[in-house]
Amino acid sequence: MSDTGTTGTPGKRPATRRRGSARGRILDAAARRFYADGVTATGIDTITAEAGVAKMSLYNNFDSKADLVRAYLQARHEEWLDLYRRRLADARGPREAVLAVFDAYADHADLGYEHGFRGCGLLNAAAELPTGHEGRAVVRRHKEEVEELLTGHLRELLPGRDERARATAEHLAFLLEGAIVRAGLEGDGARMRHARDLAARLVDEL
Repeated sequence: MSDTGTTGTPGKRPATRRRGSARGRILDAAARRFYADGVTATGIDTITAEAGVAKMSLYNNFDSKADLVRAYLQARHEEWLDLYRRRLADARGPREAVLAVFDAYADHADLGYEHGFRGCGLLNAAAELPTGHEGRAVVRRHKEEVEELLTGHLRELLPGRDERARATAEHLAFLLEGAIVRAGLEGDGARMRHARDLAARLVDEL
């Protein structure tokens, strides 16, 4: 893995257009519309029309729109995890494992979005959801898991220095969040690649 930027995206975009089941088609349609247009602006009629299913089919598979939003957010989390695991499989040691987290975020940003890259779909949705909505808990768990992954790799890199590992993981998590926000505003993943370079330098100075 290069120290000056990510390698090409490993493989193609994870298969998200599920075929066969009504639930899968509904989730695919929701993923496209929620990301492109926002959770609040996307109604059930829009989703069912794009999925090619009856409204009753949606309610046979999801208890409510809130339940569908939660499922969409969980699916995005799993999509990111898949990209991270692919990068981690190629990592040689804990240093590259740390950078695999950044590479996975850059890979996610580089995926082909139908209406352009708008930043982190999880954070975008969380910003629209009210306090107490289950979807916000999904987003929080994702962000906490990312920081824990960073912490684990840094503990390997810094044996016996747990406090330094956790503090550095928090620092890198903040770097990730800032980069993804700027990348969303600018419409591409360049900021994510820059953040990866900064992370590499920081890790090399530990």
